[in-house]
Amino acid sequence: MSAFYGRTNELRKLDNLYASGKFECVILHGRLRVGKTSLLKRFMSDKNCIYFSAQETSDSENLNFLVRTVKAFPKIPAGEQPLKNYYEEVFERINKLSRTERLLLVIDEYQYLVGSNKNMSEFICRFIEQKFSTGKLMIVICGSSEAVMHSETLDYSAFYGKRTAQIKLEPFTFFEAKRFYSDFSPFDIAVIYGLTGGIPKYLNMMNPNVSVEDNIKNTFFNASSELFEEPETFLRREVRDPSYYNAVLRAIATGANKNSEIAAAVGLETSACTAYLKNLISFGLVGKHTPVTERPGKKTIYEIEDSMFRFWYRFIPGVASIIHAGSIDKIWRSVSHEIPIFMSKVFEDICRQWVTQRNDENKMPVKFTDVGRWWGYDLITKADTSIPIVAYAGDSYALFGDAIWSDVPTGEDALRNLEERSRLFRYPERFLYLFSRSGFTDECADLALRLGANLVMFE
Repeated sequence: MSAFYGRTNELRKLDNLYASGKFECVILHGRLRVGKTSLLKRFMSDKNCIYFSAQETSDSENLNFLVRTVKAFPKIPAGEQPLKNYYEEVFERINKLSRTERLLLVIDEYQYLVGSNKNMSEFICRFIEQKFSTGKLMIVICGSSEAVMHSETLDYSAFYGKRTAQIKLEPFTFFEAKRFYSDFSPFDIAVIYGLTGGIPKYLNMMNPNVSVEDNIKNTFFNASSELFEEPETFLRREVRDPSYYNAVLRAIATGANKNSEIAAAVGLETSACTAYLKNLISFGLVGKHTPVTERPGKKTIYEIEDSMFRFWYRFIPGVASIIHAGSIDKIWRSVSHEIPIFMSKVFEDICRQWVTQRNDENKMPVKFTDVGRWWGYDLITKADTSIPIVAYAGDSYALFGDAIWSDVPTGEDALRNLEERSRLFRYPERFLYLFSRSGFTDECADLALRLGANLVMFE
């Protein structure tokens, strides 16, 4: 998967903004490795463009690199003197170049530019207000640190009214990733998707010419592989001391999902744990979730959003020394038994994506307002329970779904259990959807007919 794939909607949006001919300021953000730079390279390939990628270095060096980049642009306004190493002169040159013809300016790795110059966002906003806004410049500001992009652009008051669009680049869905791996079976593609979280960079590391087992051994269980150290590398880019962040992620990956549980597992006060969780959310690694039918803040749980990180923190830290020693087959024998448990949650994510996609395409019985999941207390069984897939439309319609990742056909007990849980809600009309990796027994199919339930076979 080395070629450029997908991102049709994002490319169309960028092209439409470029075609406007007037000043545009676009903030492009998304977590590390999601493919922002690849998208930009495709977008600017046929444009009149100045592309500058900031470096993790001093302000004077970044300025020097920017000057070189602008000097290399083949068009020079008539009567211009050679550029000097001042931001004012560099941006004034860009302003003159964009007064009479369309010009695209891309500033990539923005977190490094503001990291070396704390006043850069204010400076750019001032230039937009005083100069750029009346010309033909399109500026795209892109960065891979979600925390910095929010603090410096999206949440920064100086950019209010200056930016004209913002695009968050998300990981590929399962159905997008599936199109790129036709050589794998559908089951193997699902596992590959779970291992990579739909991140293009990680998808590129998977080899369609070998088995899933060998892909895991060659990447996660290989001390010389980039994926073996990827989560720790990611965190070191965001924070000075990743030790507690690693511990928090490990606690979540192994089952803790409430603030108090995570804090106890890590050995932190809940207030300190809250701060770490807040930062991990800003990095795009952790999500704070509420049952789809509840108001925000009720029954809050925390989960690792990226399934690659979920896999890594569940399986790798405890066996890192064994991996360094080269005892790969021993580790695989242990981990292989837990892959189905890991995939159960991934399969639930995939099935929610299926519902969301069909809902967007108006292929569901009604147009649902929201798609998510639910968890809570069952007053009848006196136990905590959950429903992996829940969607609703007003107070009248709701969808309840479950997803079974098993290598044997799903029986009627799974459907009966789903139907019972759906009765915890008082929606007049309820739609039942049962998803299965390996099909359904005849008894389950007969019960589905009687209940009017939908059975969806994973293919």
